[in-house]
Amino acid sequence: MSRRPEAAATLAAAAPAGPEGAATGAPTTGAGRWGRSGLLHRLVVRPELGAALGALLVFGFFSTITGQFLSPLGAATWLDDSATLGIVAVAVALLMIGGEFDLSAGVLTASTALVTSLLAVRLGWNVWAALLAALVFALAVGALNGWLVMRTGLPSFIVTLGSFLALQGLNLGVTRTVTGTVQVSGMRATDGYPSAGSLFASTMDLGGTTFPTSIVWWLGVTAVASVVLVRTRFGNWIFAVGGSAPSARQVGVPVQRTKILLFMATSAAAWLVGSINLLRYTTVQANQGVGLEFQYIIAAVIGGCLMTGGFGSAVGAAIGALIFGMARQGIVFARWNSDWFMLFLGLMLISAVLVNNTFRRRAERARR
Repeated sequence: MSRRPEAAATLAAAAPAGPEGAATGAPTTGAGRWGRSGLLHRLVVRPELGAALGALLVFGFFSTITGQFLSPLGAATWLDDSATLGIVAVAVALLMIGGEFDLSAGVLTASTALVTSLLAVRLGWNVWAALLAALVFALAVGALNGWLVMRTGLPSFIVTLGSFLALQGLNLGVTRTVTGTVQVSGMRATDGYPSAGSLFASTMDLGGTTFPTSIVWWLGVTAVASVVLVRTRFGNWIFAVGGSAPSARQVGVPVQRTKILLFMATSAAAWLVGSINLLRYTTVQANQGVGLEFQYIIAAVIGGCLMTGGFGSAVGAAIGALIFGMARQGIVFARWNSDWFMLFLGLMLISAVLVNNTFRRRAERARR
């Protein structure tokens, strides 16, 4: 996928807020990116700085008020909680940087798990074949979402809200028709479960404490997404289409293809989390995942992504999910009423938006 030479200069205007030199013809590094030098200056314009400071604050707070939070078992608990949220949040962050939303990501975790379990448990498929079929289903949903957004010009909020409702109804209707209940169980006895479970839902023993492999998946997804975003031409396109799709289109960026691929990546992340949960618990409920879509978006916003697109980072979204996990489990360890979590979440979201807007304005001034 080559880009015309004359596109490079014009593309600079297409991604005004990209933190990694997204609008340049090639990835850039170092102090010259913003035209100024200095470690402090470079840190201030990073989109994930606010989230990192927030994570340190939450970590210090719960470490002080409850000893269980810092114990190895406690750390494994909140890291696992952060991981299953963070895998999709990172993909959602890339989609938001590209200027779109996906409200179907949460319920799609249940849809893909249901496809896998119904094929494996009811039809006797090997688990690996069922997982592959569920992945194809997820990619098809993502492609359809992206195609409808680009083809109709409707806001992605509306299109994916429709997908969310359709998938929710499909989950309940098909599951109840096939099983007579709203759940599918029995994965442990299916062909291929041991090897699939080992890859997606096993645990690691570190210093006598068991850590789920979901944490490794989370770190891997974050690393891959970060490299794609800041070191590849496709990453440049993501910032460009999120900053100004018309400008990006004028300089040769394949806007439609970029956005459809971002929707498909989000759906693939939902499939991964659905597979992890299914193989770990060996049972899936048809109404699982409802409400998670907002948590993914909130984690991305806390991590520095702007609701308007064109600004953010994958690492920031991972840190946003970490804040989520630490707060949720920290409240449990402190034996507080879980209702306080929603208050905490609301305050974090408002604070994140205010901080992100401040950093964005500072980054834009730095580029001039």
